[in-house]
Order: sequence, then structure tokens, then C-alpha cells
Amino acid sequence: MVLEVALIDVRAGQEDDFAAAYAKGRETLATTPGCRSVRMTRGIESPSRFVLLVEWDSVEAHLENFRATERFVTWRGLIGQYFAQPPLVEHFVDVP
Repeated sequence: MVLEVALIDVRAGQEDDFAAAYAKGRETLATTPGCRSVRMTRGIESPSRFVLLVEWDSVEAHLENFRATERFVTWRGLIGQYFAQPPLVEHFVDVP
């Protein structure tokens, strides 16, 4: 299992619109083959900062089944307009 962590800064004043767009597009991401779970969190101290947490079967599942498909185009089309800058995205594995 691989955890994708995306740090997303949203333009001030557009946080609620971003959250609504995420809710609309969540199913597109969540039903991708190899996706195990999806969770979006919002900062308390920095309410314009969101963290997307996605569990994937593998990095390849993320890149090949989502990023390289129309699913990603649909997803980014819904939420991308609210980004203050491109998200920082990294993959993590559990430490035994």
C-alpha cells in the first residue's frame, strides 16, 4: 500500500467552492482501480490549506490508472481552478 499526500493551497475566499468541487469529483478518484481510500482534510490554522490523502495499491496504480487517464483530466478540471499554486504531491509507505 502507498499513501499519496497532496498539499493543496486554495486561493483565499474560494475554500467553500473548492470543497464543493472536491465533493463533486471525489467519486471519480475513489472508483479508480487500485484506489483503496480517499480523504480530504482542511487546515485549522491555515483554512486555505487542504491535504488530500489517497491510499493506492501502488505508485503505478496512481500514475497509470488515474494520472494517465481521462479520470485525472475530469478531476483536475473540477478542482484545479481553485489552486493558489500547483499542489505538492508525494508518495509514502509505512515504516515497519
